[in-house]
Amino acid sequence: MDQLSHRKASARLRILNPDGTPAANAQVQADQTSHQFLFGCGAFDTVALMKITDEAKRAFIQERLGKWLKLFNYATLPFYWGRYEPTEGQTAERETMAAAKWLREKGVQVKGHPLCWHTACAPWLMQYSNEEILRRQLERIHRDVTAFKGVIDLWDVINEVVIMPVFDRYDNAITRICKVLGRIRLVKEVFTAAKEANPDAVLLINDFNTSISYENLLEGLLEADVPISAIGIQSHQHQGYWGLEKLNNVLERFSRFGLPIHFTENTLISGELMPSHIVDLNDWQVESWPSTPEGEERQAREIAEMYSVLFAHPQVEAITTWDFNDGLWLKAPSGFVRQDNSEKPAYYTLRDLIHGAWETHAALATDADGYLTLEGFKGNYTIKAARGTASLSLKENMTCTLTLTE
Repeated sequence: MDQLSHRKASARLRILNPDGTPAANAQVQADQTSHQFLFGCGAFDTVALMKITDEAKRAFIQERLGKWLKLFNYATLPFYWGRYEPTEGQTAERETMAAAKWLREKGVQVKGHPLCWHTACAPWLMQYSNEEILRRQLERIHRDVTAFKGVIDLWDVINEVVIMPVFDRYDNAITRICKVLGRIRLVKEVFTAAKEANPDAVLLINDFNTSISYENLLEGLLEADVPISAIGIQSHQHQGYWGLEKLNNVLERFSRFGLPIHFTENTLISGELMPSHIVDLNDWQVESWPSTPEGEERQAREIAEMYSVLFAHPQVEAITTWDFNDGLWLKAPSGFVRQDNSEKPAYYTLRDLIHGAWETHAALATDADGYLTLEGFKGNYTIKAARGTASLSLKENMTCTLTLTE
């Protein structure tokens, strides 16, 4: 049995020449140009690119993004409130919108991350009462989701709710209101605001906590009719690969909700592992964290296994690796390219899956009436024949007529 049959579809196509006559007994090349499945990665560099004027720095970032685009069709952009609006009323909308449009022009879907989070929150909120903090939080969601509608239609609405009311590392506005409102009411408020601003958006809840606590929270939220589109699961594996047992356990437990699953923040490192006694990953502060040849081979093997398991699971719709290049969060060797932009083995391993084993390229032939059958992975295709080309979006089993254009 084909474990990836749910990722594929069949199309019975009738190919017509530009003059409307059947393309009889014609040789046809069908090439997949993009996936329906969302293969993603953080793309914060695109926001930086919109502001960089130094030509050497621009060229370096552009080189990196060129390699990014050869792998991925899905990008996460930063909307951390403290970064997006460091001074009240002064936002990063201009450069963020430019980055999002730049990505969309290249066929990349874009997600905003996050609309509400206790960490990286705007410090200027602290001057306000809890009632005013909530009002401004909801106002912020309406403002930003509305502004980006049609450009960004996927959002991590709220991040790391399980720990939110008991977070005690430092005082912040969102923990304050979560303690007063409780998790479920806060989540319902922010999701309702996002849904009002863009009724068609894909709205995620996102958390690193994969314990029963997250499951219990989800049960309560769904019982409260919170409009969650998909469950976001973080998988930062700085202390070592989860392995098949944990991966399959997480998939089994969270698939019971019947919602799509997005692996939103995946990290597999190519250097020495973080010690297991570290509870909060942010406590691991080092001067440097080098990638090693042995670690790079390990990372490539783990990437291949984890992506294969997730791509085979029918409820998983997206996988986002957090860092494209080494040296970002915690200075970890977590990327597909090194800090000098050179590709690591994991880059080629994933490329050979996404644009090799999981991508359809087929030489076909029509019959005397111009008919052929295409079977392939779901996504967009270019259909080429001697007298022209056509485009096809293969999302489900279908029958249609395509007219070639010269």
